[in-house]
Amino acid sequence: MGSKKLSAGILLYRLPGGTVEVFLVHPGGPFWAKKDEGAWSIPKGEYEADEDPLAVAKREFHEETGVEVDGTVQPLSALKQPSGKVVSAWALKGDIDAAAITSNTFALEWPPKSGQMREFPEVDRGAWVVLSTARVKMQAGQRGFLDQLQQLLKKPCKRMNEGTND
Repeated sequence: MGSKKLSAGILLYRLPGGTVEVFLVHPGGPFWAKKDEGAWSIPKGEYEADEDPLAVAKREFHEETGVEVDGTVQPLSALKQPSGKVVSAWALKGDIDAAAITSNTFALEWPPKSGQMREFPEVDRGAWVVLSTARVKMQAGQRGFLDQLQQLLKKPCKRMNEGTND
């Protein structure tokens, strides 16, 4: 078996006044502290080949935001990242308070070679952004999800309407 890294996430979106906004998170920790453009991501996390990617996507969203998401999801085509990792994602219409998110933490030796372990949030903040801003802020390898979302929203598809079940 190959050791291909797999990741899964949720692209949460809302349509205030007909404008598409997506929810992105900024990675926590010292490496990302001063980075903004090209640093943001959909809430996502790695999983093993024998796990259900959608279940992982929902779990990771909860771990990185403190919010449980539910509703009708639309699968997006997986994207291969520059690192070789393959990210699967689902679009989900919803709304959360970006200012109120809470993230799980990770331990890291910081400063490097200091022998001191420190805890950092996996995500230090979240934000609702319009698509043009998202294209600048998002990690380059995930920007294709924005194009897919735009295509989904253009299609007359009853599954995209709230309150319908297939």
